[in-house]
This record gives sequence, structure tokens and C-alpha cells, in this order.
Amino acid sequence: MSLWELAAVVLAIAYLLLAVYERIECWYAAFFSTLIYIFLFWNVSLVMESLLNAYYLIMALYGWTQWRGKVDEFQDVRIQRWSLQKHVIAIAVILSLTLITGTLLGKNTSAALPYLDSFTTWAAVVTTYMVTQKVLENWIYWLIINPLSIYLYLDRGMVLTALLFVVYVIMSLVGLYTWSRRYRQQSKAWPPASSA
Repeated sequence: MSLWELAAVVLAIAYLLLAVYERIECWYAAFFSTLIYIFLFWNVSLVMESLLNAYYLIMALYGWTQWRGKVDEFQDVRIQRWSLQKHVIAIAVILSLTLITGTLLGKNTSAALPYLDSFTTWAAVVTTYMVTQKVLENWIYWLIINPLSIYLYLDRGMVLTALLFVVYVIMSLVGLYTWSRRYRQQSKAWPPASSA
């Protein structure tokens, strides 16, 4: 545990709280939290988690540009559900990329837990995209990813980050409940939103 990890966790919690209230400042907290985590994960040999946070860094910039003056528009975007076919494709992509990068990391680097590190990374990349599209099932994906991430961080001695992901598990349950309720409400007003 270090002061840098503490700072990253505090900023990550600030991001979550600010995002819940749809405050654009959430993206500043996300940017600096992920910037710190890039180096923290690299230092504990979680190569894919480090790269994932580089992706999150880009997403923080993207989110900031999207939210400038557009918060109300984002709130008006309808929650959608993916078809079984889209989920099968998403899972196949995650597992294929996990196998490829896990094998490459295992053979060519000293990365810790290369397959688990790869899985949580690729699954988070896909699921983050689902969040940007307001896909309801993203919360179910997070309920698989976050507990696995807790194990990964505990294995590397990152206790505060593991505790942060315990909070993420709870928030995923809240998110699933909240979005499911909103989805049912919007379905009463319009035909159900679904993407083929």
C-alpha cells in the first residue's frame, strides 16, 4: 500500500460519486486516477491492467468531450438490451483476446497471472463500450469482472484497490437494479429498446 495507491483510490471514488450526479468534473478525477494506476499496475507486473488504464485515460478525455454541454442529451439516451447473438460475439471476442494476450504475456514477459490479467482487461474494454451505449447487461458483466479483479489485486498486494473493487461490486448491483427499473419504465412509454 502506498500514498499513490491511496490517491488513485480516492480519485476513483470521487469519479464514481461525481458520475452518479452526472458532473463533468468526474472526468478529471477519472483522468488522474487512471494516470496513477498505469504506473502502479506496471510496477506490480499487471501489464494488461496497466494498458487497460491507458485505455481508461483516453476514455476520460473522450467522456469529457462528450459531456461538455451534453449531459441532458446523455440522460435522454434510452437504455437498450443486446440480443443473445451480440452477447455471444462479445464473449467470444473477450475469450479469444484473453487466450492470445495471456499466451503472449506468459511466454514473453514476467507478467503476473497473465490469463486473468488479460481476461479482466479485455472484458473491461468491451463492457466499458457497453456502458457508453447504455446497454443494460453491462452491469452483469461488471459483476463477473470486479470480483475477479479483487483477487488479482489482492494477489499483488494492492489492498486499497481491492477494497475499491468491493465498492464497485456493490455499485454494479445498484446499477443493475436502477437501470432495470428505468428500462421497464421507458418500455411502458415506448416500445422496448433492443438492438439486433
